[in-house]
Amino acid sequence: MLSKYSIPLFFSLLGLMSFAHAQVNDTAKIDRIVAVVDQAVITENELADRIRVVSNQLEKQGTQLPPHAILEKQILERLINDTLQLQYAAQTGLRVDDNQLDKTVERIAEQNKMTVPEFREALSNEGITYRKFREDIRTEILLARLREREVDNRVNVTETEVDNYFTTQSSRTDSQDEYEVSHILIRAREESTPEELQKLKTKAEQAMKQLQAGTDFAQVSVSFSDAPNAIEGGSLGWKKSGQLPALFTEALQKLQPGQLTPILRSPNGFHILKLTNRRGGTSPLVIDQTHPRHILVKLSEVVSESDAKHKVDSIKERLDNGANFSELARQYSEDGSANNGGDLGWVNPGDTVPQFEQAMNALKINQISDPIRTPFGWHIIQVVERRTQDMSRESARMKARQEIRSRKADEAYQDWVRELRDRAYVELRLEDKF
Repeated sequence: MLSKYSIPLFFSLLGLMSFAHAQVNDTAKIDRIVAVVDQAVITENELADRIRVVSNQLEKQGTQLPPHAILEKQILERLINDTLQLQYAAQTGLRVDDNQLDKTVERIAEQNKMTVPEFREALSNEGITYRKFREDIRTEILLARLREREVDNRVNVTETEVDNYFTTQSSRTDSQDEYEVSHILIRAREESTPEELQKLKTKAEQAMKQLQAGTDFAQVSVSFSDAPNAIEGGSLGWKKSGQLPALFTEALQKLQPGQLTPILRSPNGFHILKLTNRRGGTSPLVIDQTHPRHILVKLSEVVSESDAKHKVDSIKERLDNGANFSELARQYSEDGSANNGGDLGWVNPGDTVPQFEQAMNALKINQISDPIRTPFGWHIIQVVERRTQDMSRESARMKARQEIRSRKADEAYQDWVRELRDRAYVELRLEDKF
């Protein structure tokens, strides 16, 4: 069974793609259009295929299915958003060629511990056509690249934001806590009228009533939530407090695992959170640092491997005979550190390529290495000193920056998709009957 193998997580919507089932033979049924999305259409058969996939997923997770009309509406919205993004990708020249696609499929097969022919056979045994699988993978890559280009690469985090993050965190008793959370969002438009907001609040109250009556959170999410992961049950996974809005963390810190927040109001709408679990506390990050210097001889179109090796061997011989390392680095090194005598400053584990780090770690203080080959060329390394350093502050700032970026990117992506939808022509024909 293919289901026992793990598909890479970076295909965030892969489970929702119709590669999970063979195409259904609907030749006896006349297909009809259920939505017009600018220049494209979504057909009833496409919608039915996706509903079957999602239904099977939810059943495997043990989640009770919502009423068919609600599930149908949720999935149609997802298809519309995907279609709009794919159209925009095509209009702006974003594409995934067959060579890139083949390499991705090879990586998926390798992660499943299979060759590509074995993987194709496994797909076939599951009733999955290889052609459809490849095209769905192409779609997921396109969506991921589109988000990266249009949203993620445009998100900036300033030092002031990082400083404010720590100021905010220091005022919270749970600043080191992490939460495993699920989320329901009843989205509100910025221009919503008071009457519309009241209807949305009533919808949130209905969702809360079902949750309090014991209905599974994932089922209520599928039925009510407007969040992008609603069909997946609303799970956000583990989130550090800094990755969540202050509105959320202030409510979560009062809860025990298994409890629900009250209905929370934000500019985006109404929220209900469930705390599944929590954990907290961190230890100081103490690491071994090395202070090296090096001489680099690069290869190029005019400098062959043998020429570069001969040059670096000559430099090493002069060092062995007492030449000054810094002077030779300034004279011969082709690295940006040459002006500083090859000095690289303090280096953390993982800062350099593995070949360089392995050779550097094997040296004693002031010892000079034999020539070392890395992807950058030929190096001669000398270790000046070593120390053990508490990097907690630096690490904390780096993590804070990542958390702020992740939160801003998620919010920006949802706004961008909503704007894309608002600019598009979308005609719903789901209720039309022949």
